[in-house]
Amino acid sequence: MPRYFLKRLGAAIPTLFIIVTLSFFLTRLAPGGPFDEQRALPPEIMANLQSAYGLDQPVWVQYGRYLRALSHGDFGPSFRYKDFTVSELIAQGLPVTLELGSIAMALALAIGIPLGTLAALHRHSATDYLAVSLAVLGIAIPSFVVLPLLGLIFGIALHWLPVAGWEPGSIRYLILPVVALTLPPLAYIARLTRGGMLETLGSPFIRTALAKGLPLRTVIGRHALRPALVPVAGYLAPAVASIMTGSLVVESIAGLPGVGRYLVQGALNRDYTLVLGMVILYSSVLIGMGLVVDLLHAWLDPRVGFAR
Repeated sequence: MPRYFLKRLGAAIPTLFIIVTLSFFLTRLAPGGPFDEQRALPPEIMANLQSAYGLDQPVWVQYGRYLRALSHGDFGPSFRYKDFTVSELIAQGLPVTLELGSIAMALALAIGIPLGTLAALHRHSATDYLAVSLAVLGIAIPSFVVLPLLGLIFGIALHWLPVAGWEPGSIRYLILPVVALTLPPLAYIARLTRGGMLETLGSPFIRTALAKGLPLRTVIGRHALRPALVPVAGYLAPAVASIMTGSLVVESIAGLPGVGRYLVQGALNRDYTLVLGMVILYSSVLIGMGLVVDLLHAWLDPRVGFAR
């Protein structure tokens, strides 16, 4: 297993390097610049700003300087958020985004797996049809549509929850964004669990366990659930990607001070270093999640193993 982990990690580093390189040059190709204002700046001030941030140098020189700084963990200063480095901005918003995303992922797993298992055990029943219908509805309606609808119902009509805003330590401001982020991955997890459980329940070793008189609860918990969750494990990386990309819009709509707003605002403001810092952060999380999924897949299905 350590050799397998190091091999996968060795493949992840070049992938991250390619992402950083492409993102660096693509941001430079976008029209406009970080200091373009509605009112044009005097040439002398613009030249001083360009020189202060090294933007007056050739792009290959800027790229080399950025890689050297990045090798020391320095994401550079933000071009638009004065007196803040990109690392400081990420440190401010990352706890909120992690709290939002981790709760959404935990709820999706905690509800989706039992729901899919229940639907498989009651195949072609009202419970199965209801679970499948809810899953299709959760897949069809995106988060940026669900959140305003929830705000209209529970915020404006019923006055139960705040529509937007943030108050540290108050869970009331997280409920609607968490629900909006949870529904799509929950729907996929429920459908994958149902399909995996139906396939597993038809296996010979499950029929043998039932023929020996083992209780259904024991058969499901000890024998069927683990192989049935293999498709769910394969979906975890896309689920995290769905939650992370969904949080970009959800945080902007709900007014949450997470890191998602920095990527959106950084792209609009041509804040090169901020956009690159966010791309590196998101890419690292997704690549790391892909490695975790590979290890989890091998644990759930011993036939996979850690082959050379």
